[in-house]
Parts: sequence; structure tokens; C-alpha cells
Amino acid sequence: MRDEEFDYDYEDRISSPEYEPGDDADEGSLRPQRLSEYIGQEKAKETLKIAIDAAKMREESLDHVLLYGPPGLGKTTLSNIIAHELGVNIRMTSGPAIEKAGDLVALLTNLEKNDVLFIDEIHRLPRTVEEILYPAMEDFAVDIIIGKGPSAQSVHLPLKKFTLVGATTRAGQLSTPLRDRFGIPMRLELYTVEELGIIVRRSAEILKIDIDLDGSLEIASCSRGTPRIANRLLKRVRDFAQVRGNGRIDQKTAAAALAMMEIDELGLDNIDRRMLETIISFYGGGPVGLETLAATIGEESVTLEDVYEPYLMQIGFLSRTPRGRCVTRLAYEHLNLPYEAPKQQDKRVSGQLDIFSQSLDPESKKDIKDQD
Repeated sequence: MRDEEFDYDYEDRISSPEYEPGDDADEGSLRPQRLSEYIGQEKAKETLKIAIDAAKMREESLDHVLLYGPPGLGKTTLSNIIAHELGVNIRMTSGPAIEKAGDLVALLTNLEKNDVLFIDEIHRLPRTVEEILYPAMEDFAVDIIIGKGPSAQSVHLPLKKFTLVGATTRAGQLSTPLRDRFGIPMRLELYTVEELGIIVRRSAEILKIDIDLDGSLEIASCSRGTPRIANRLLKRVRDFAQVRGNGRIDQKTAAAALAMMEIDELGLDNIDRRMLETIISFYGGGPVGLETLAATIGEESVTLEDVYEPYLMQIGFLSRTPRGRCVTRLAYEHLNLPYEAPKQQDKRVSGQLDIFSQSLDPESKKDIKDQD
């Protein structure tokens, strides 16, 4: 394949659920502040509401909360809502930012009673820091070593009771001791088109954008189940409507804007289609290994697994097998390509069966035939 076919800006992918600096422009106003304002995730909301109300009745700190799921679903927003509902302060940091145990101890000792400490990407905490977190979460105390050599001494620091809210996109990478210390683990699911439509209309009202129901649903259907992408697309469609239209976003205007951004009706962009077409063209629809696929399309395997695959698998375009990734019939139909059913039996498996059959004596062959 020619080099120019891969001339695509992977960093500025508009339908990526990863956080981008440009998302901050209206982020503060678009984030809900209360559970009643938070749209979607009904099971998680109900669980949280019961736990928060019980903690407030007992005047205790909330049990530690673990939020996990694909990026862009509102884990950071939910952590702010928890602190707001409890009426306490929140300190925010991320796993890679805490390099030394002393950094974490400084954060913990500065927390007030019942405060919330939010650690994003908690699966990336260094092991030495994680060891400090265990007694802090369980016993609300930390033990640190001061000095070196014979003069070194252990100091026991009691902490005020607090709530740790951890967020991760890769819950499987959390160590078992850390995962077991979270009393309220919650998985956030991808949103439905109807829920995203409500989010788009709410954001449009806050940003004073004129949009109708069909226009909001058009944007929602292309948002890959993620509010972050929905709000990002809304801002880009608003620009298109103001420059090329009359300022109002309807279904026709939204569809034209999304087509210009090369986003189709299912929210697939150029890189999604490239990924599917590569598996079909180069590997006959699969199976193909993740590392091989990542090298072929010029992307990190971790990014493929975390960002691209979840949505493609949810809509039934991609499947995982022990031997690699396979493209399904639905993807062929979406790309308008003729579907070729995979062969019933792999050649290597067929050869192994032939060798096995030849090694059997005539009586064994007869017994197998009688059983059939």
C-alpha cells in the first residue's frame, strides 16, 4: 500500500474519546454538579445515591470508590459530583504525577475530615507509592521512614478519614490488593443514542446554540456512545452552521458537517475504516494479531485496544478470537464490500487431523467410524 494512504493526523482525531486541551473551553459549565443533573448510568447513580445518603446520615466518610470504563464517559465528572453531594472538598491528581511516596503522603496529610481524593489513571501508580496507599485506605494511617542507616526511625502518621475515588480505563491492570480495598467498584457503560441526545440538547442550551431534536440525535448517533465526543462534535457542528448555514442546527446541517469531518452515520472516522479495511484487504478478514495490526496502520497496540476496539466490538464490526481480531459480516456490509465466509477448517488443523488418522490402526479407525 502506498505511503500517502496513511497520511492521516492521528493526534487530532476528532472522534477520539481521549481528553484534549480544547475540551476545557466550556468544560466547567457543561459538567453537571449534582446526581440529579447527571444523565445516564442509572445503576451507578442509584448505587452512589444510596451510599452517599447513608454516609451523610452517619456523618462518616464515604467508602472508597473505583470508577472504571472506556475514556470519556464521565469518571472525573462523577468524582466532582460525589464531593459536591457530600459537601466536602476534593483534591485531584493522577497516577503518573505521583512519582514518590512522599508526594502521596503530602497529599494525604493535607486532607480535611471526610474529604475526597481523586486519582485518575490509578493503574499507573508506582508500586512503591501503592504500598503507602494500602494502610492509608484501610487504617487511615501511614508509616514513613525518616533518616538513613542506624539513625533511621519509623514514624506513624494518623490521617483524617477520607474517601479515595480512583478512575481507570484498565481495571485489569490494578493489583489485587489495591482493587480489593475499594468498597464501591462501579463500571461505567457506553451511553445510548437517546441519552446522548439529551446531553447534546443540555449542552446546546448552556452554550446558547439553536438546535432541534433531529439535529441533536444526528450528532448523538455519531458520538460513539461517549459524552465527551458528543460535546466536541456539537461545537464543530455549531461552527459549520454559523459559517455555512443560518446558525441553526437541524438534521441536514448536522449531517453535512459530519460528512465534511469524514464521520459516517455510525460515528466511524477515517482511522476506524482504515483499520477494518486493512484487516479485510491484507489478512482476508482475519484473524490478525493486535501487534501486527498496530504496526500495519501505524498506531500503538494499547491505543487500539483501549480506544478503537471497544466501540467496534459493541456495534458488532469486530470480534476477538484466541488467534487475533476478525472483521464480521456487518462490517463488510457497512463498507459495501463483498463478504467471504471464512473456511470451515484451518489448513494446519486439517493436516494435523490427517496425520492423526494415518497413525491409527485399522481397528481404531473402525471403532471411531462405528461411534460416528
